[in-house]
Amino acid sequence: MNARRVRLTAQVVEFVRKQAPEPRRRIRTALAELASGRGDVKQLEGPLQAYCRLRVGPFRMILSYDDAKFVDCIFAERRGIVYEVFAETMIERLRSKDRPS
Repeated sequence: MNARRVRLTAQVVEFVRKQAPEPRRRIRTALAELASGRGDVKQLEGPLQAYCRLRVGPFRMILSYDDAKFVDCIFAERRGIVYEVFAETMIERLRSKDRPS
């Protein structure tokens, strides 16, 4: 299997940075393994079906596979709120694109 490069958004970088040392290490390890195609990854359903999630303990990383070379980690949060907050963020981005400049 070919390795992919994992790209992180600023939100993900900041989220990881704010974690305690042990959770931060586990997240970084999981992201490194993701490049080799390993990890607890599952495709999302419903309105978020274009995305996947990476489970790292109580945390979820929202992923987007744009081609064979890259996987984008675009959002990270605790499991209990990640999908709701991510969906709201995406809806707001779509609304802002529809507004005249």
